[in-house]
Amino acid sequence: MAELSRRSMLRVAAGAAALGGLWAQGAPPALAGEDVRRRIVDDARMVWKRLPTGWQEGPFLANGFLGVQFYAGAQPNVLKVMLSHSRVQDQRGQWEAAIGYSRLPIGYLTLTFEGAITAVDWHLDLYNAELGGTITTTRGSVRFSALVHNDQDLLLVSLTGEAAADWGFTPLKSATTRTIRKPPDYTANPDPKLVSAGAVRYCEQPLHAGGGYTTAWRERTIGTRRLLAATVAYGFPEPTHTAEAITRVNRASTVVPDLLVAGHRRWWNAFYRRSFVSIPDKRIQRFYWIQLYKTACATRASGPVVAEWGPWFPEVGNSWTAVWWNLNVQVTYPIVNSSNHPELDAVTETFRRDYANLELSVPPAHRDGDTYALSHPGDWRLRPGGARAVGVPGPATKNDQTGNLIWGLHNVWLAYRHSMDHRVLRDVLYPTLAKALNYYRHFLATGPDGALHLPMTRSPEYADAADCTYDLSLIRWAARTLVESAAKLRIDDPRVPAWREIGEKLVPYHQDPAQGVLIGDGVPLADSHRHFSHLLWLYPLREKLWDRPGERDIMRRTFAHWSSAQEKWHGYSFAAASSMCSVMNQPEEALRYLKIFLDGTVVANTQLTPNTMYREGANLAIESPITAAQSVVDMLLQGDHGVLKVFPSVSSAWPDASFESLRAEGAFLVDASRRNGATEWIRVRSEAGEPLTLRHGIPGDIEVRDARGRRLPWRHAGPGTISIPLHRGGTAVVSRRGTRPELEPRDVPGDRSTPAWGI
Repeated sequence: MAELSRRSMLRVAAGAAALGGLWAQGAPPALAGEDVRRRIVDDARMVWKRLPTGWQEGPFLANGFLGVQFYAGAQPNVLKVMLSHSRVQDQRGQWEAAIGYSRLPIGYLTLTFEGAITAVDWHLDLYNAELGGTITTTRGSVRFSALVHNDQDLLLVSLTGEAAADWGFTPLKSATTRTIRKPPDYTANPDPKLVSAGAVRYCEQPLHAGGGYTTAWRERTIGTRRLLAATVAYGFPEPTHTAEAITRVNRASTVVPDLLVAGHRRWWNAFYRRSFVSIPDKRIQRFYWIQLYKTACATRASGPVVAEWGPWFPEVGNSWTAVWWNLNVQVTYPIVNSSNHPELDAVTETFRRDYANLELSVPPAHRDGDTYALSHPGDWRLRPGGARAVGVPGPATKNDQTGNLIWGLHNVWLAYRHSMDHRVLRDVLYPTLAKALNYYRHFLATGPDGALHLPMTRSPEYADAADCTYDLSLIRWAARTLVESAAKLRIDDPRVPAWREIGEKLVPYHQDPAQGVLIGDGVPLADSHRHFSHLLWLYPLREKLWDRPGERDIMRRTFAHWSSAQEKWHGYSFAAASSMCSVMNQPEEALRYLKIFLDGTVVANTQLTPNTMYREGANLAIESPITAAQSVVDMLLQGDHGVLKVFPSVSSAWPDASFESLRAEGAFLVDASRRNGATEWIRVRSEAGEPLTLRHGIPGDIEVRDARGRRLPWRHAGPGTISIPLHRGGTAVVSRRGTRPELEPRDVPGDRSTPAWGI
């Protein structure tokens, strides 16, 4: 994280005056009257009326690196402030990543009051990314505000009341909490060292591998207020962490607090103005905005790709100590593209930076300098650790890792398609995808039927199969994408004929008249299956489309069979089912599946938690709720295979809806309004000049105008669909003929009596 320079502080000084000391007092967010963008995010604020007890209940703050949660301590007079950091990990690569590169627990600050805590009244102000409110004890009341600074790894906490309340710190054991395949010679890192150095206190934690991490904190008094500044610094291999942590808290303690807060707020306020969504179901609307907040807390393009817990290491630990590349990363990141937040896209930057480490996941016999793979779990630098590698297709050597890399690169493809930035295509996707497909090329063989077949692999989490549908769908997508990309980039690549042959000769998916597409050759889906691995071709790869009537039957049959047994489904299963229903023009089912998950339904001992985190048994995660946010977008806007669809899957229960600056494939920014059950207007801005075919859904005659109100040419391209020749930087406004709608986002009517998220 970059430090906030003196020059930067001066730039925000003017804005600091407007704070009026409210931050220090922990005031609730103001529902700004005329500013609909501010008002709708304020409405999503989370509320706590009782003291949360842990990770599954507590409020959360983060900046992509430093993560903080607040909940009850072990004694009735103690508040616990859990500190975590997405970069703090071990560096013992002799063991697989979940052990040797394991994320490490840090510890927690404690605020010990004179009296026992009897009540809390907290609000998490999403718009400013700040937690505030009161803590009532048997000795009085304390008002507080807290934030994790956006621009530097600083926790700031302001307190007023109960002057005797005392800050302390408890380190956690610096060791992996994972027990699966834990080697017998594994030892925890050395014991930490707690030091008091004048006004600064710190806890220094060395690593066996070199370097380490340090937690430092310092408190000062400003009038009747007490301000704590705390940080976590990590260094490897050089032991720079202690000096960095001390410098950071000392520097923060010399700055007027409101200057720090002003800069922090400026980033977050701008974040929420990049796009806008309003729907009648205010519980879902609030959930959607909380997931955008959570995503911005959890990831930044310059930081680590999201691990299972985001930046928030659960105190209870458990198994998910690394980065899970077999589904979890892949389903987390689509929302950053559709919600117009490329600044959060750590996946593309990870592959841009660390692509060379992908060779480490290739089995040694196949490391030819032109082959990549991605084992899981790995660390955020794409290292598998130890001797871990993807499996070699075949009965005795296969595993379920072969498809991880291509599916991960589909996220990069989405980033490219939503931005049309040819640098992403040329420098990241094309070279890496070619080497990823090359791994499969080692094993594809022509069978007696003349088709290319794949030896046995494992369909993730289900069964072994030759011609595994999961792998075939990824191979087919990769081959087609590489051929199209070579043409787009005007590259005369000698590998193109081989890629084209794969696309033409790859064996079709094995099918059953009742079940639709099978797991693989002769392997049916015979039991409830949480993973949608054999349905990737339907979503998100979108190989087959509902717009093609001849493909509807296989889509419908395969989905119906998978969804007929839901007893082993998990949260992301319901989110995926919702999105699949949206692309199959089943809006009522799409909403039903989304609500099953959001209502906290317990299925297979998995559940959305009160703070919109997620648990799977005793393990904790964040990806399923974030995936469900993309399900909301899929109801409002879809762009695939050259057709932009506005309100394609909106339930009849949502007669009104409004969105602004959602981003679609083709680098289109789209605004739209639905009123009384019908689309009333659409505005499309083109950043790349891609061909625009728009399925608008506006009843009756329409007209198309540019940003200045001048008529634009257009032609019919099908029922409710038009083609508009829109150049780079151009804007098209589509509305009912003879109307001049107000082209502004609006907070649509809905039931506001539903309770806020939180406790």
